[in-house]
Amino acid sequence: MPPARTDTMTMQQPDTTTSAQEPVGALMGRHLRRHLREAGPFIGLLLLCVVGTLLNSDFATWDNAMNVLTRTAFIGIIAVGMCFVIISGGIDLSVGSMAALIAGCMIMVMNWVAPLVGSPLAAVLVGMALALALGAAFGLAHGLLITKGRIEPFIVTLGTLGIFRAYLTYFSNGGALTLDNTLGDVYGPVYYGAWLGIPIPIWVFLAVALVGALLLNRTRYGRYVQAIGSNEQVARYAAVAVDRVKILTYMLLGICVGIATVLYVPRLGSASPTTGLLWELEAIAAVIVGGTALKGGQGRVAGTVVGAVLLSVIGNILNLTSIISVYLNAAVQGFVIIVVAFLQRGRR
Repeated sequence: MPPARTDTMTMQQPDTTTSAQEPVGALMGRHLRRHLREAGPFIGLLLLCVVGTLLNSDFATWDNAMNVLTRTAFIGIIAVGMCFVIISGGIDLSVGSMAALIAGCMIMVMNWVAPLVGSPLAAVLVGMALALALGAAFGLAHGLLITKGRIEPFIVTLGTLGIFRAYLTYFSNGGALTLDNTLGDVYGPVYYGAWLGIPIPIWVFLAVALVGALLLNRTRYGRYVQAIGSNEQVARYAAVAVDRVKILTYMLLGICVGIATVLYVPRLGSASPTTGLLWELEAIAAVIVGGTALKGGQGRVAGTVVGAVLLSVIGNILNLTSIISVYLNAAVQGFVIIVVAFLQRGRR
């Protein structure tokens, strides 16, 4: 009897070892899939650059690269703030209209202040401060309506989308608000200027992205944002101030919209009811293409930056090659959002 028992135990030993190794293989496969998913936007951008170069030699020039990145800066900065909102489980459909109203208010205030203070530079600085203050105030209003008013983010921001653009249309009487020429000359370098050969908007975009990445990955606030997006109820049980974090998140997005508007106004020196049209679509597309889970709880600022650049590269290639009409650029972005959301289904 004892030998038989010993044989049985000996025969069972390999089975135990095999079963212990199976989860390790599954874990490695899961990690590999995750890394491939995270690298997806980078790989896609690289392939697009190769395709663009093959289709048109002008694509790979320094001037074209700087032009693409400069135009990306507005949407990219907003997308950084949108990344936090979507990770937390929210959404904001009003950023384009918000930018339009902020731009109109900036222009009206700067035109009014300049004769009073006698300094165009002081008037421009007042306009910049106003843009950031309005962005934070609009974000605060969104956060309060969503948390204290218990209204869905989709409904709140859909309502303010119409409100913001309607007020700009009212202030401009259906036309355009134009910046004074003297102010435009002083303000112009904010968009058209460069440092070390790189346009100012690109530097600002990089700075906002760096600060956003540090906030998300290296602070308690960033961990709370991800926890709320993963499971808001569990976050409340863990003593996370969910309402306060959500309010701060929408304020952060509003400030990002203000920064983007500060860079955008000197480009044309005017604001009209069409200013910022479809910016919300582009910002959300950049975040989703960058790998942020649409259901919240997971996302990366670096991926969002790559997503914004990738969408701009698509538009640039379409403009240079005329593969399809430039009027279909927004349709392409819409298809991208749907496809990526389909691939993310069930993922959190």
